[in-house]
Amino acid sequence: MSGNGPALFRTGRSMTTDTISKAGTVPLVRWFISSATLPVPQAAGPVAFALVALALTGDTSGGAGMILAMTLAQVAGAIPITRAGSGLPPTTLLRLLVLFRTVALGGLALLAHYSAPFIWLVVLSALAGAVNGAAFGYLRTILNQLAPQAKLPRALGIASTLNEVTFVLAPVMASGLGTLSPVFAILAIAALGAMPALLVPTVMPTPTEEVHQPDGSIVSPAILLWLICAAAGSSTVAALEIGAVALALHFGYAPALAILFTVPLCLASVAGGIWVSVRNRMGSRRAVLIQLTIMASGAILAALQLSMPVTVLGAVLVGGVLAPLGTYYSLILDSLAPPKKRPEVFALLRTANATGIIIASAIMTAVSLQTALIAVSGLMICVALIVAIASRDR
Repeated sequence: MSGNGPALFRTGRSMTTDTISKAGTVPLVRWFISSATLPVPQAAGPVAFALVALALTGDTSGGAGMILAMTLAQVAGAIPITRAGSGLPPTTLLRLLVLFRTVALGGLALLAHYSAPFIWLVVLSALAGAVNGAAFGYLRTILNQLAPQAKLPRALGIASTLNEVTFVLAPVMASGLGTLSPVFAILAIAALGAMPALLVPTVMPTPTEEVHQPDGSIVSPAILLWLICAAAGSSTVAALEIGAVALALHFGYAPALAILFTVPLCLASVAGGIWVSVRNRMGSRRAVLIQLTIMASGAILAALQLSMPVTVLGAVLVGGVLAPLGTYYSLILDSLAPPKKRPEVFALLRTANATGIIIASAIMTAVSLQTALIAVSGLMICVALIVAIASRDR
């Protein structure tokens, strides 16, 4: 870090605009790049793993098994791994977690190259995924040391926008490289996913976090409420993205035209992230309730499948509020979490998103796409009602 770096961490004092602009810009840019590259293995994994499975077994279904193993391991490992590293500085632990994942993905590529039994690829996928939740928790915690509270909404809006760009471009990259060599595609996403270990700024715990305070609970009703909201929103987005091919077929289009649903959703999400960044304010509870209602309405429009434009409109409504809601969840959990437990709470937030994907996948495996969309719509309506009741009782 530059000589001005320590000014970022003065005890209890707000940073001046000059300090933020000069000393804070480079670390923040490094954090943004780290935030954008951390989810590359998850974003590119479905395509890359499917291509590996196809090359080794002649069937792409094995790739889905690898992704399922990665996601389940993330849910299982988020809290234990976060707690196990609580004694280390957040930057150090994040680097260790990212390096562990990189080694696991490198081992996966090596085994794929030598056509090892497929079960070992599934095991290494799980090992790589086990650290994802904890890594996100510590990365989000580091942001608190790089941006003052007043600028967190803007920073989170930018991060959300970059995250959507990652989830749009990473599968395209994996597909292009995978046509040349599936193993090379795995190595490429491992290398990109390792960037946070190289770029994340070094920060130390603030004095307020070093004070001995009661641990507090990370499963309080208030925290649980927003985790449930995050899971419900994630399941809605996942249902639309997973069901995009089926929607295209339903309206008489080729499977490749599933992008007619996923691209508008992603573009709307990017627009939502830009809006959050420009506005740079935490939304009110009323605004969050409206956004939850919009997401529920979008899910209902998609579930009805009345026409192609109406269904696309539903996807746009869902995507448009994704970043504002995600930013609110991050900020409200930041304020609700005991200071020493913030990494665990942020890991739980990422776990809630993963749980939403699992829920959507499980529902769509058991029932039709329309029924699945109706189910996630009902889930969104329920969480909107719960938030409305909770807001009235405040």
